[in-house]
Amino acid sequence: MKSATISGLAKAGGVGVETVRYYQRRGLLQTPGRPGGGVRRYDESDLGRLKFIRSAQAAGFTLEQIAELIALDAGEDRARARELAQARVAALDLRIAELQAARDALARLHHDCAAEKGGPCPILTAFEPA
Repeated sequence: MKSATISGLAKAGGVGVETVRYYQRRGLLQTPGRPGGGVRRYDESDLGRLKFIRSAQAAGFTLEQIAELIALDAGEDRARARELAQARVAALDLRIAELQAARDALARLHHDCAAEKGGPCPILTAFEPA
């Protein structure tokens, strides 16, 4: 991508135009000027930043954390980047534990439902209000 409009940038980044605009409002992406009053043009660095944002989101970073990552100097702020990454790892570990507990509970309900031949289904009754 040499130079693209906002729609071209959005398409190349796998997002919608409104997502690009949202990232611009949040200060994550620059809003280029309009040379000669024409159309804003985006380049490879804009696409790289957009892909960085999307990758960081996929790793579970919040937009606030992504903004901080963007602000960090790649060579000088390794300690803070590690802190942010470690916090994400801890949050993911917690979420994995929660999901594993939910999976185990549902597997038990499935087993109980299969084992019992009469009465209400344990799966359905588990989700009824107390």
